[in-house]
Amino acid sequence: MAEENQTLVTEFVLTGLTDRPELQLSLFLVFLAIYLTTMVGNLGLIALICKDPHLHTPMYSFLGSLAFADASTSSSVTPKMLINFLSKNHAISFFDCIAQFYFFGSFATTECFLLVVMAYDRYVAICNPLLYAVVMSNRVCAWLISGSFIISFLHTAIHVALLVRLSFCRYNVIQYFYCEILQLFNISCSDPTVNILLVVIFSAIIQVFTFMTILISYSYVVFSILKKKSEKGKSKAFSTCSAHLLSVSLFYGTLFLMYVHPGSAPTEEQNKLYSLFYTIIIPLLNPFIYSLRNKEVKGALKRIMKK
Repeated sequence: MAEENQTLVTEFVLTGLTDRPELQLSLFLVFLAIYLTTMVGNLGLIALICKDPHLHTPMYSFLGSLAFADASTSSSVTPKMLINFLSKNHAISFFDCIAQFYFFGSFATTECFLLVVMAYDRYVAICNPLLYAVVMSNRVCAWLISGSFIISFLHTAIHVALLVRLSFCRYNVIQYFYCEILQLFNISCSDPTVNILLVVIFSAIIQVFTFMTILISYSYVVFSILKKKSEKGKSKAFSTCSAHLLSVSLFYGTLFLMYVHPGSAPTEEQNKLYSLFYTIIIPLLNPFIYSLRNKEVKGALKRIMKK
């Protein structure tokens, strides 16, 4: 049938995590608890950083921005998924689907750049402490944070512009729990080769560049820490850096599996698991990873609770 004679799709259907009705309520309760904890953890961390003057430093400005990106990433996916757990109608309009991908992609990419900025901040603080106040001034911090968001939103806008040129006319069922771009390519009745190529190229450039920058920064940091004579100084520096490295490992591990080598996952279920991890689980874990071993954050929380 010629493409012009086919009916164009105006909405999609998300299959979700499972099609087993007996699991829907249990999954709803589990992911509702995860989402509420994610919001409390990330928004609470932002409020704590804003409220306590002791945390008005570049490192915590970046951490607050990361918490905002995490909360936004989770919010772009989880609410619709929760609704679908309790609803028999899993439809999502074409516009809502594109918007969901745009906001998710923008905030996920922002997290890549913020992790780089945080690594650079630790590099300057530990390797060049005397220049820290000059290099990481308030103006520089504002530029780094705003630049991370602007570049990320522009990057995702390119993919959206190329995505809306595709036609969807044969099939409207997305075998996923959100509007993931590779799944949209799978059901397009247009040739998505250019789109796929750009996703792989851009993802590889952004992820490899940011990951290598983080790796280089922390190589210098580790060497600088090992040179310290004070055991207390070593312990404090390693404690601060270990949380960041754990977050980086979790985030980049799943992204590399999904987007740098999109065909490497042998099954669709594994792809869902990877996506679930970086869309929902990592935003849940990050505020606790950065807070539980951070004495300044725990001190600020104690001061706020006393007041």
